[in-house]
Amino acid sequence: MDCFVATLLAMTVCLGKKEGNTVATNNVKKVWASGKAVVNAWLAIPSGFSAEVIAQCGFDSVTVDMQHGVQDYLSMVQCFQAMNGHPVTPMVRVPWNEPGIIGKVLDGGAYGVICPMVNTKEEAEKLVAYSKYPPRGTRSNGPIRSGMYGSAGTYQATANDEIVLLPMMETKTAVENMESILDVDGINGVYIGPSDLGFSYGLVPKLDRNEPEILKIYEKIVKECGKRGLYPGIHCSGAEGAVRAIDMGFKLVTLSNESGLMMTYAKMQVNQTRKDSGGKA
Repeated sequence: MDCFVATLLAMTVCLGKKEGNTVATNNVKKVWASGKAVVNAWLAIPSGFSAEVIAQCGFDSVTVDMQHGVQDYLSMVQCFQAMNGHPVTPMVRVPWNEPGIIGKVLDGGAYGVICPMVNTKEEAEKLVAYSKYPPRGTRSNGPIRSGMYGSAGTYQATANDEIVLLPMMETKTAVENMESILDVDGINGVYIGPSDLGFSYGLVPKLDRNEPEILKIYEKIVKECGKRGLYPGIHCSGAEGAVRAIDMGFKLVTLSNESGLMMTYAKMQVNQTRKDSGGKA
């Protein structure tokens, strides 16, 4: 047991020297400070290898989807481990606005939390409380992974300011409560779920929306975020929708997810092969 403890202590010292006993600055906030929009990846597949590949593709941040993806907590940690060493901010979409899972993903190394179905000011306030250490919030102390590269207390001293919080605005109720949600101290913006938002207005679920009534909502969200120095984000199906969203004023755009990108490219290659083979395939 003594040898095991000594080994762990030695590893801790080496890690501390490697990282300079500091917690890395959140790359998402650096991009925002430069005036640019964040290009975000989305991981639905529970694979460290997929995460490692995506982390090298030029994204600013990579989000593990624990709501609708096939991810669980352990696969999230594996994805984070695989991304380590690449200049991307690890983020998570949690399955719900619940203190247990929010604290756990933060302890696991998430530097951004996207939270679904936040419909009221009170729900946004709860998200902030669950995500911040006292006295600003009620998060329990125990950063098992997120604090491992710093000296004792380093992570706790910076976490409240470094972590990005984006409640999802994806229902008619949330839109009706837009201003009060955006007024909540501690959030960094909102994240639009276009499928659920359209669905709540009786429209077909899809990502890149063009209905005038939805575009007006987008315009208002961007405007209200701008008034408050907040950063609106949105989920897109790919580059075309992302560029359109950036031109509208969105400051974080997600390009589908890795499974969607893989399927789109695979279909394109198969179709091109059949087309160009002259009927031989």
